[in-house]
Amino acid sequence: MSMSDTLADMLTRIRNAQRSRLMYVNAPSSRRKEAILDVLVKEGFIHSFLVHEVRNGVKEINIKLKYSLKGESNIKEINRVSTPGKRVYLSIKKLRPYYNNMGIYIISTSKGIMSDREARKLGVGGEVICKVF
Repeated sequence: MSMSDTLADMLTRIRNAQRSRLMYVNAPSSRRKEAILDVLVKEGFIHSFLVHEVRNGVKEINIKLKYSLKGESNIKEINRVSTPGKRVYLSIKKLRPYYNNMGIYIISTSKGIMSDREARKLGVGGEVICKVF
């Protein structure tokens, strides 16, 4: 059976792994997922990620999750906003800080995938992929 939204699957794997207090989680790789994980690393929500080849031509992402000194997960909430059936776009005028600037929207713009903070600095809007707090 094919999966219709592989990005939502990766976000769910991260959410479930953090709730289970796991240090690592694996997900199938794609360039879009890697770009989203780059944003999560830059914003301090995950520690790092590594792409490796599982078998001939099939790559997988190994994501190292990040926790506070008290053992609490850095990601309290991670949800898909724009889905294959319902795309959500925001212009620069409607792009407001998420959760009083404690969380971020990850946005796909004409200049690449970035956080809402970067998008506001560059003055671009785009498709809201997910929200993270």
